Amino acid sequence: QNGTVGSTGPEMWFPSGAFEGELGVQPPVGFWDPAGFTADGDADLFKRRRETELKHGRVSMIACIGYIVPEYVRFPGFLSPSNGLTFDDMPNGLAAVLKMPSTGLLQMILFAGLVDFAYFRSDPSRAPGDYKNAGVLGVPNG
Repeated sequence: QNGTVGSTGPEMWFPSGAFEGELGVQPPVGFWDPAGFTADGDADLFKRRRETELKHGRVSMIACIGYIVPEYVRFPGFLSPSNGLTFDDMPNGLAAVLKMPSTGLLQMILFAGLVDFAYFRSDPSRAPGDYKNAGVLGVPNG
């Protein structure tokens, strides 16, 4: 039994709410929120959760590409000339993090932070995940 609805019927799994008209709501399920995160109807929290969901999905897609592509394609030359480390010397997957120079890992983290906190800032006047600088299909406007 759901503690907030008090029933084990369809209203437990398909509750009506304030967000029935949002993008992605489709029959027969309608608005799907089995954990009840939006039961309070707070539009600001809903928008923040939608932005977070989109961002995590995008990061996951980039991570999958970064995991798959090195299995088939390697850049020629050196990854770290001062350490004598070539791209061919790098292992695939998470083992690459252990072999990567710490300054390279720091550069990656700083770049991700720059993109997240400076370039792709959320704008309250735009839809969740719609960034002003993102351009068409996420390609930056320049």
